[in-house]
Amino acid sequence: MTVLSALKLVSATRTRTVDPVQQSRSKLVEKLNEQLNIAQAKLSGRAYAPTKLRTVTDAATGEQKTVEVSKRVREWFWNGDAGVINMSVKYGATTLYLNKKNATAIQVGNQQELIDVIKSLITATIAGEFDDAIANAKKATREGFGK
Repeated sequence: MTVLSALKLVSATRTRTVDPVQQSRSKLVEKLNEQLNIAQAKLSGRAYAPTKLRTVTDAATGEQKTVEVSKRVREWFWNGDAGVINMSVKYGATTLYLNKKNATAIQVGNQQELIDVIKSLITATIAGEFDDAIANAKKATREGFGK
């Protein structure tokens, strides 16, 4: 008991310190950074292959071990008509509406413009310009589960 008596003990509960809106913004920024890395890799002619850690069980021994596996990341951009590139912005599995007319894609001319657009989308997300669209996407997802 001498160790515990030397410490300052208090009665405390952990409070949520992260604002839910800020948490949603950071989630979208993280995904936009992945798209930026994909676009930069395509422009330089290399492959972007992020990895994640996964725990697997060895069938022979039954022992669990952590291995590094490739993470599947889907591109949010595609080649459209007349050589232009279209890009949508997603929050989870939901495509966000980018304006009041329910536009879902951004049209750019080439890969370098795409990189610039993604950087500006990151800035817009941090500034809070996607807050309404994220809230609508969350609402639609909740309604899909019948809540």
